[in-house]
Amino acid sequence: MEIERCSKCTLPITWETIYYDDQGICNICGNWETKNKEINWEDREKQLIKIFDDIKEKKATYDCIVPFSGGKDSTFTLWAVVKKYGLKPLVVSFDHGFFRPKTIENRIRTFRKLGVDVITFTPNWHVVKKLMLEALIRKGDFCWHCHLGIAAYPMKIAIKFNIPLIVWGEGGGEYEGYHKFVDMEETDEWKFNRRAIIGMRAEDMAGFIGVDLRDLEPYIYPSKEELETVRVRGIYLGKFMPWDVRKQVEINKKELGWQEDELESGFPGLTYEKIECMFAGIRDYVKYLKRGFSRITHLTTLDIRHGRLSREEAMELIKKYEGKKPKSLEIFLEYIDITEEEFNEIVLKHLIPPATPIDPVTLQEGAKLWDQDLWFREKNIDKGD
Repeated sequence: MEIERCSKCTLPITWETIYYDDQGICNICGNWETKNKEINWEDREKQLIKIFDDIKEKKATYDCIVPFSGGKDSTFTLWAVVKKYGLKPLVVSFDHGFFRPKTIENRIRTFRKLGVDVITFTPNWHVVKKLMLEALIRKGDFCWHCHLGIAAYPMKIAIKFNIPLIVWGEGGGEYEGYHKFVDMEETDEWKFNRRAIIGMRAEDMAGFIGVDLRDLEPYIYPSKEELETVRVRGIYLGKFMPWDVRKQVEINKKELGWQEDELESGFPGLTYEKIECMFAGIRDYVKYLKRGFSRITHLTTLDIRHGRLSREEAMELIKKYEGKKPKSLEIFLEYIDITEEEFNEIVLKHLIPPATPIDPVTLQEGAKLWDQDLWFREKNIDKGD
């Protein structure tokens, strides 16, 4: 049975935070209309410049923190903070363990071209593997350690170095309903607990996987007392300027030599979308099995809203490209030490109604990424490779 989708874009009924009006148009399309017609972006940027000017007047060692992966959004954000607005940031990067070769090159090139100080934190690999499996079993989302680490670690560094401002990239509202464009969204403990932890605190996870709580320290959000001492504020650049990833990617390329790459769950060829993570394709595959759609739905929706694609064209692309099993699945399963049958059984338990069950055995396998053979292989540890 074909899953119900928005009559204006391609978002399905199983998309998180979605609902439709009497015309079958989703609330996220409505939020997009607000972005285009009701927000005074010139005024928003003036507010941003005022925030930055106030920070620069303090003449601290660092004006702000920019959380950084090396993907399109964090790269543009760092460029804008340094080159457009003239701040001195401390770049803080949570290394989730899955950066791809070209991403590593992009990161190094960006840091050197912009001339910035960088802290990169890499968590305990043994703990990460346990967290991935436990989160997959309990929530159908193996990215728990990444969600929490990316959100919590920059806050910890802000407190440690007494830096009161964190500048994130894309804000909420582009393709979810947690926040509206009229709201000046900021990152805080409520957002961390509502979205990042997916219902499991680090204290819970410590008991689930049998480790000391101190082993999960990177995933614990700072206390209110710590935050109030430094008065840390986290803002989103996307709340102060109309976010358009295609335009921003062109700036990344021109100014920083940023390179696109292949995406396992995307369109064939080079792209800018989620290329920094080895297992973006696995995450999208899990979404397809749980919710009945994947990355192409997300990408075509953005193109529809920017007037680059019709809904009819988008639906044809969805039919053509979604629903393939990623070639990287064997490596992922090797990392968390389960079989494909066990993986399928776990994921299908998290089916989101009214999506209908999909038999993974019937799905065609996708093409191998160019760099897959360069990835770290768990089975080679004992061989010394």
